[in-house]
Amino acid sequence: MAGGPGGSGGGVDSQSLFWAIIMSAFAAFGGILFGYDTGTIGGIIVMEDWLKNFGSFDSSTGKYYIPTNDQSLVVSILSAGTFFGALLAFPMGDIVGRKWGIIASCAIFSLGVGLQLDTKWATFVIGRVGLVSCLVPMYQSECSPKSIRGLIVGLYQLAITIGALLAAIVLNSTKDHPNHSSWRIPIAVQFAWAAILSFGMFCLPESPRFLLKRGREQAARVSLGRLLTKPRDSPEVDAEYEEILAALEADRALGAGSYADCFRNTEAKNGLRTWTGILLQAWQQLTGINFICE
Repeated sequence: MAGGPGGSGGGVDSQSLFWAIIMSAFAAFGGILFGYDTGTIGGIIVMEDWLKNFGSFDSSTGKYYIPTNDQSLVVSILSAGTFFGALLAFPMGDIVGRKWGIIASCAIFSLGVGLQLDTKWATFVIGRVGLVSCLVPMYQSECSPKSIRGLIVGLYQLAITIGALLAAIVLNSTKDHPNHSSWRIPIAVQFAWAAILSFGMFCLPESPRFLLKRGREQAARVSLGRLLTKPRDSPEVDAEYEEILAALEADRALGAGSYADCFRNTEAKNGLRTWTGILLQAWQQLTGINFICE
């Protein structure tokens, strides 16, 4: 998709190990949000207090339970939320920017966390939405050092697993609480992850590619200077500036893109690439791995 979130941006040619570590750290926090949220729900739906609040009483066993349909809904609704979140990430990333798009997504995520603290079923289900999973790798792919761009973006997947581990630790520490705190505390911890990611993104520069696409040349130079840890009028910044500008011009030459173009069999084989990604993800989900994790 010409000029889309991913585009042809290949990161920046930074030799700064400091910035590489910063980018890796905040990739991890983006993944922790998703991994923690995914890992939390599996433990919450079997907690006694949660079942008393949202479930039904079985007189034959003397225990509370949640119907299978409701259990499937509350577990799978996150996937639906991330599906629509991924569709919204493209326009949000191109309108408000990668950096502010992530910060706005954290605000939406926090709103969802707040809704999940309610004791009403509909409110709890609606709260399981998100946009961060798409915007964080987008930002990193455009801002991380070229030499380790793949490693930094790849660490996002590792961070998802770390998030699930943290969820298990928190769940284990609160599962025996006799009141709402048993499931509200694990959910509320997500406010901390969103706050950390938001604060970190606030301190980081905007994507130079996005700034150039919006015609903000000087701001793009300032952003590049921060990413390269060089003065904005240095030869290194000039070289990166020209390279990103050339990539944008190549994208513009292809014309405006749309979601439909992703499925068309053009010379760029967009359709093949899109269906390959869709089928790989579908086959992965068909293994049932999410139900095992959750």
